[in-house]
Amino acid sequence: MFSNKVYAITGAGAGIGRALAMALAERGAQLALSDIAEAALAQTIDRLPAGTPVRGYRVDVSDRAQVEAFASGAAADFGAVDAVINNAGTSVFGTVEHITFEELQRVLAVNLWGVVHGTKAFLPGFLAQRSGCIVNLSSVFGLVASPAQVAYNMSKFAVRALTETLWQELEGTGVRAVLVHPGGIDTDIKQLPPGLQMGDYERKVRDATQAMMTTTPAQCAQEILDGLARGDRRLLVGNGAADLFELARQRPDDYGDVLRQGFGL
Repeated sequence: MFSNKVYAITGAGAGIGRALAMALAERGAQLALSDIAEAALAQTIDRLPAGTPVRGYRVDVSDRAQVEAFASGAAADFGAVDAVINNAGTSVFGTVEHITFEELQRVLAVNLWGVVHGTKAFLPGFLAQRSGCIVNLSSVFGLVASPAQVAYNMSKFAVRALTETLWQELEGTGVRAVLVHPGGIDTDIKQLPPGLQMGDYERKVRDATQAMMTTTPAQCAQEILDGLARGDRRLLVGNGAADLFELARQRPDDYGDVLRQGFGL
């Protein structure tokens, strides 16, 4: 599953993406790593074990042409790609009332269209070789909708829909699609600037959400790779993920009561 296989990762400059790169390198994988932040990407590459086969690519995942160039470049550089992990993401805290159109568009451009671009760019090669794995990172907020995170919720529910569609369409092709729902992972997403119209409501949700981000990126990456090795197609990883999955199943119409209580609203 990992040794000598070529893994392409978006958002590899920090957080879960960096942790996945390091964990895959330890398992003998070859790495095609991308990020919009070249300095951060270089730091990831510097932290890999000596001798790791790796190439770095500056990619803005919201730009379709750049992602397509990443896919073709990785295939040319390594001969073929065995898996893509569509990990790059961003967020902004904002209610439907307060979020600006520009903020909404920015989050969807990265979190949704970035995953669509990555899926579409790598899928033809996987189908042609009749093997490959598309790993799409959704979130626990692709299972339940959090207040004050409307853009993030929309993007992560859409990633879930895309990947669950692939489960059906890829049957018999030799290509896998894996859906990851990280819970509270302690990543740099905590450092994102506040929304332009952020108020007390959003701050309460932000503070409570950040307090729940206790799972390390390294532990999250380990859980993801363990799930890939088992052949699972939905991975619930990190703090709170399994609990929120069950909450969504058991209380689909009023899970918001539990969330608002947890957020102190």
